[in-house]
Amino acid sequence: MPIDPTVAIGADLGARTFSWTESDVLLYHLGIGAGSRPGDNVAPEALRYTLDDAALQVLPSFGVVAPTFHETDPPPLDLPGCDINLAQVVHGSQSITVSGPLPTSGTATVRTTLTDVWDKGKAAVIWQEGVATAGDDGTGEELWRVRSSIFVRGEGGWGGERGSATAVEVPDREPDHVSTYAVTPQQALLYRLCGDRNPLHADPGFAKAAGFPAPILHGLCSYGIVLRELTDGLLGGDARAVAGFTARFAGVVFPGETIRVAGWREGSSVVASATVAGGDRDGSPVLADCVLSLP
Repeated sequence: MPIDPTVAIGADLGARTFSWTESDVLLYHLGIGAGSRPGDNVAPEALRYTLDDAALQVLPSFGVVAPTFHETDPPPLDLPGCDINLAQVVHGSQSITVSGPLPTSGTATVRTTLTDVWDKGKAAVIWQEGVATAGDDGTGEELWRVRSSIFVRGEGGWGGERGSATAVEVPDREPDHVSTYAVTPQQALLYRLCGDRNPLHADPGFAKAAGFPAPILHGLCSYGIVLRELTDGLLGGDARAVAGFTARFAGVVFPGETIRVAGWREGSSVVASATVAGGDRDGSPVLADCVLSLP
């Protein structure tokens, strides 16, 4: 069968050493919409994302993409025990936990492991975890941890474990923050320069073959947009106040649509939701089970 969990689960995907610069951080922030509102080009709080001076900060979600930031080929799917097609795959969920503020440039090593394979009947869910440490030998201080899943359509049904998930309920009260972000028509074309050249986000023919009427926005772009909106709206724009961010990709966004972000303060965290605002798909989910952790 295309997925063999006896081979996949526990497989060591090896270590990857990578480096990043302030230019990479600036491009990432621009890719997730930083600096796009009127006046952002002169606003000190907005320039903390987009100007390479002493005040430059790094939104923690950058750590998710940093290891592959300079890739120019579509993401490989050569996972042990998993013979799958890129057109079958969508991002399922993503989380990152940081040990402290991320440096604006540096070198790190990430080691990744396949941890679980779930059988959802008509699909499979493959989980992996990675730990990034400073330096090029994997022995430096821990910088961040990531956990993610991919949803592989048409590859379930072997009778394996279905897995479990706990939904994050939003509070039954008005949110403490609401904002909207208008996704630009070229947003996916810009964001793909951050290391994700999956043609699903750029090639109309590929997108139609995958079952979509047009290219869709990268899930990780929506992830970064939502985290930035919450950071700006509830944390005074201070990326250092974010200890982690978890979300499930609940739906797609097409370039040109608007994302509505709502957040509720709940103790040492922020619970949030993201939906499409306006148009024929008003209210359609974008991200669910969102939790922003505070230090």
